[in-house]
Parts: sequence; structure tokens; C-alpha cells
Amino acid sequence: MTLDFSRQLHYFWALLPEIVLCSWAMVVLVAGVSGSHAPGRVPDDNGDPTFDGGASLGWLSLAGVLLVALFNGWLYSVHEVDQTGMIAVDGFRLFANWIFLGAAALTILISFSYVRRQRLQAGEFYALILLATSGMMFMAAARDLMVIFLGLEVMSIAVYALTGFNRRDRKSAEAGLKYFLLGAFSTGFFLYGIALTYGATGSTNIALIGAAVAGGGASDGLLTVGVALLLIGFAFKVSAVPFHMWTPDVYEGAPGPVTAFMSAAVKAAAFVAFMRVFLVGFDGVYEAWYPVMWWLAAITMVAANLIALVQSNVKRMLAYSSIAHAGYLLVALTAANQTAAAGLLFYLLVYTVMNMGAFAVVLSVSHQSEERLQIEDYAGFGWAQPLLGVFLTVFLLSLAGFPGTGGFMGKIFLLQGAADSQLWALSIILVLTTVASYWYYLRVAWFMWMKDAGTPGHHDQVEAPFALRVALFASVAIILYLGVFPSGVLSFAQASVAGLGSVGGSLLGVGP
Repeated sequence: MTLDFSRQLHYFWALLPEIVLCSWAMVVLVAGVSGSHAPGRVPDDNGDPTFDGGASLGWLSLAGVLLVALFNGWLYSVHEVDQTGMIAVDGFRLFANWIFLGAAALTILISFSYVRRQRLQAGEFYALILLATSGMMFMAAARDLMVIFLGLEVMSIAVYALTGFNRRDRKSAEAGLKYFLLGAFSTGFFLYGIALTYGATGSTNIALIGAAVAGGGASDGLLTVGVALLLIGFAFKVSAVPFHMWTPDVYEGAPGPVTAFMSAAVKAAAFVAFMRVFLVGFDGVYEAWYPVMWWLAAITMVAANLIALVQSNVKRMLAYSSIAHAGYLLVALTAANQTAAAGLLFYLLVYTVMNMGAFAVVLSVSHQSEERLQIEDYAGFGWAQPLLGVFLTVFLLSLAGFPGTGGFMGKIFLLQGAADSQLWALSIILVLTTVASYWYYLRVAWFMWMKDAGTPGHHDQVEAPFALRVALFASVAIILYLGVFPSGVLSFAQASVAGLGSVGGSLLGVGP
């Protein structure tokens, strides 16, 4: 009894950031329906007394994210004594938490004007962002497949609600329904995969699964099917081709800040769990899943980039761009070595910042709504709004992998990991598809700087409030800094993955 109580107490301290974040979300939710934040207390810009813009709730939510960041930093001083427990307190989990918390903070900052202009319920909106972030953190902390599933559901249910949050927009409702149906479908594959893996190894603990697989104690038939089903479940969540069907429609229909959050944070959480399960739990059957992962990476990079070339809607273009970046990250999983694993963490950080920065400018161009999303709408934007134009150009160049940006260094590190495993064909595909992506990224920049706006004053009403500008300045600074001085963060990422496979197997040294 004493031992069980002690273990429970340890889990409490290990999950303290997640507990605080969930509690803070409840505070934001209650504050949103009480006091001066309740609907009907404060008039909006048009004198309509039915909605409170909820800026103070946004700042309250941001304060919660910063508080949880302090607790996440405190966990670095905690020494983990049981590396087979359900909850990990390792550098891998803590590095991933920085990505999730950064994405949540940026989402909140870029949402202020959108929430006010679209007259959304601020308390519910920000609380759902915090709850989704807590689900991501549960996924990163999990050393057990069932805990990953619970974290996945906490995250997914919150994001389903956020996707259909704008009840006045039919596209938002349609996107929410599509995401829910296909998300539930993919969850079924994931659960069946967990069940079969348990049947094959006798455990849902990732470290113990790795030990059973490495020691030959797993049933090969059940394990093979279980690995395949888990691979399908994760492929849905990271939007790998051909499991990407939901992504363009959902990204286009969801509210702009939610699309930014989904494209960065949700993808990061899925890849973090994907890495821990396959590089630790299924390290011993690498030869079985390597060919499938190789083709997933190759097809995702090629197909997504080709389709993105013909997109005229900026949100759909960025959706296919997000799928293409999933392909680049799958290269790191296919390589399955520590260089690639560190490169994946570095790239997830950079991708989160540059993608959310790009969406922040898109929100400004669209006047904090779901309008003016065609590439032609960006004609003359750079000269009309030079600061925002320069910012968007930096984000686009980083997404394309232009030298001097964080996106370029991220791809260099992914290529190094692929080279360590001698994945030359995948490396060539990554380089060629990156070159192809320059067309659709620089096409937007060309419209901004080389085309005249069709109507004088076309961009005069662009809104970039203080909170959004803070997010943009911070994002640009991070992108440029990591493009010039990446070594510090890369060393941090390398240290974070160093002990990832220390129990139940290790990260593979090289691929085939």
C-alpha cells in the first residue's frame, strides 16, 4: 500500500505541468461565463451588446501557459528513478513540451482580434486550446500505449470542437464534422493496434514492449498486424499520404487560428508519440516497418508538393505544404538514428514557429475573417504593409528551406540523419521536392512585391494588433536566429533524445 501511494505521488509530481494546465483551463472556462466576461455585458465595435471580445481572457490564458512553462523547466531538476513507468520525465518529453507551449502561446496571441471580430465565446475558445495542449503533453509524457491513447483523445476532442467552433460559418461546421468522423475512424485503427500489440507482447508499456520484441518474446503474427494498425493510426494524425484526405478541407474550413494550431501543434504531438512508439517499442522489428515508412515518406513528399503547386487558396496551399512537411519528418523516422531524431525535434520547433507566423499574416490579410484567401488578394500587399510583407516573406522562405533561415537548417539536419542511415534515394527526393516547393511559396511573395493591387487602398484595412505583432516579432526573431546560430538548440535536441531508447532497446544506429 505504501509503495502504491508513493508511486502515485511520484506520478502527481511528474504530471504537475499537465495538472496545472488542465486546472487553468477550468479557471478560464469559468471566468468566461462569469463577471465582466460573460456574454451580454460589454458591447463590441458596432455597439452590439451581445458579445465580449474576451481580450482579458486571452491574457489570462497566456499567463497560464507561462506558468506551466515554469513547471516544465522545474522538471529538469527532477531525477527519474524508474524508466519503465507509465510517465516519462526525460529530456525528450520536456523538449516536446516547449514546442506545444510555444504553439499554444502563439495561437492565443494571434487569436485576439479574430475572436473579437467573429464574436466567438472567448472563454470556451481559450479553454479548449489549453485542454488540447494538455492532451499533447500527455502524449509526449506517455510510456504506455493506453496513456498515449488517453492523451490523443483529450487533444482530439478539444480540436474537434475548435474546428467547428464558429457556428455562424457552414464551412467550419462541415470541417468539424469531417474531422470528427475521420478522426474517430483513425482512432479505431489505433485502438486495434494497441490490442494486438498487447496480445503479442503481454504489455502496453513501450519500454517493456521493446524488451519483449528485442528478446524474441513477441508473437510475430499479432505483432506485425499491431504495428501496421498503429502505423495507420499515426499516419492519419500526421496527414501522411494517402491518409491525408481530411486535411485540406478541414484546414480550409476551420477558423484561421485553429488551422494554425492544428497544422503545427497537433502534428508535432503526433510525431513525438510516433517517434517514441516506433523507435523504442518497435525498434526490434525495424526491418518490418522500414519499407512502409520509406514509401510513406516518399509518396507524401512528392504528392503533397505537386498538388500544392496548383492551389490558388492560401489556406489550402498551406494545408498541402503541411502534408509535405510531414513527409520530410517521416524521413527522420525512417532513418531511425539519433541524428535524425534530434533533427526531427529541431525541425518540429522551427516548423511550428514559421507556420504559425505565416498564418498570423494570413489572418491579417483576411481582415480576421475567412475572406480574401486567394493568392491574388496578396497583390501589392508588400508595398501597402511593408512590415507584414517582410515578415510573411521570411516565413515563406523558411518554409521553402532558403539558406539563412531556420527551415533551411532543419532540412540540413534531416538530411544528415538520412545520410547516416544511407537513405540516399529519400535524401534526393527531399531535396528535389524542396526545390519544387519554391514555386508555390515564392509565388505568394511575387504577388506581394511584384503585382499591383487591383483596387487602391485594397490593404488599408489590414489589422495587426499589438498581440499579433508580438507573435510575429518573436517568430521572425526565432527563425532568423536558428538560421544563423542553430548549434545551441540542436545540442539541446541531441541531449533530449540521448536517453530515449535506454530501456527496452535503443535508437538504431543506421538504416539498411
